[in-house]
Amino acid sequence: MLEAAGLTAVEESVYRLLVATTTASAPELAGQSGLPQHRVEAVLAALTGKGLAGPTDSDPPQYSAVPPDVALLPRLQRRTDELDKARSTVTDLLDLYRSTRRRQDAGQLIEVITGAESLRLHLRQMQDNARHEMLWFCKAQYVAMPSGSNRAEYDALARGVRYRVLYEQAFFDDDNAVDNVIEGVQAGEIARSVPHLPLRLAVADRAIAICPLVPGGPQGSPGEPTAALVRGSSLLEALISLFERYWETAVPLSLGAAGTLPDARAAQSGDPLSETDRRLLSLLVAGIADKAIASQMGLSRRTVQRHIQHMMTLAGATTRMQLAWQAARRGWL
Repeated sequence: MLEAAGLTAVEESVYRLLVATTTASAPELAGQSGLPQHRVEAVLAALTGKGLAGPTDSDPPQYSAVPPDVALLPRLQRRTDELDKARSTVTDLLDLYRSTRRRQDAGQLIEVITGAESLRLHLRQMQDNARHEMLWFCKAQYVAMPSGSNRAEYDALARGVRYRVLYEQAFFDDDNAVDNVIEGVQAGEIARSVPHLPLRLAVADRAIAICPLVPGGPQGSPGEPTAALVRGSSLLEALISLFERYWETAVPLSLGAAGTLPDARAAQSGDPLSETDRRLLSLLVAGIADKAIASQMGLSRRTVQRHIQHMMTLAGATTRMQLAWQAARRGWL
């Protein structure tokens, strides 16, 4: 998926067709993609403006793709540089804190929390006091709060608090992780997935945050976990900025959210996908391997692959990448 490089799903699809051919006109691309010609012409204009394609002077114009290493790698590098700058900002601010802690009352801005029980208590209090929004980085293997045990989230969602949660892909390897995420999404959580997260993080109302200072706890290194409770400061702003950077490039998850149809009712209602299909599709688009999908859903790998092939047939897709594009285009995600 090339959203991280600034391409929409439609632009990526047309660009892929151009990469696979020497040159092609808008009518030819319309025939290959199934899109209306006027839509293809608009996408080609956008690709040309982004430096990913170029037309000839013929009538109709023939378009060719700019090589991916020339067109895409610099865009991805800029995104990487932005994330690196955000990480560097966090590091610089932590260094600033350490160098000035003896000259000011840092306890008003940063409080050190030690121990799993104390960490759970502070996380619960943050959510109980939240009024607008909670932001979360959820990494694999819990430190203080096992997957599915955060019942304070459901109370907060019920009173209108918005939850935006980023899960790293390894998180779904934990026992019952997928079912727990499904429960959260059904309750109103907005979930996305990324390949990797740099740290654990919880932010309440953009006013207070908790993040670890050193590893520790049941799934970390030996000893009790130690975390920082960060209040309004440049450090807090940097942590929020880091969250938003990762959120922009993450893959949305809709793991059987409220409104999807059970398997038996899907065919009767005319819906082309069953609830199992939709759950599997969301995991697939999130980058989770077939083996992990099979384990989390209680299916064999062969059954998972059969579901994927069925959805590819429905979508008229020949590759999994085309399936993801068609799923987004058809509103299956």
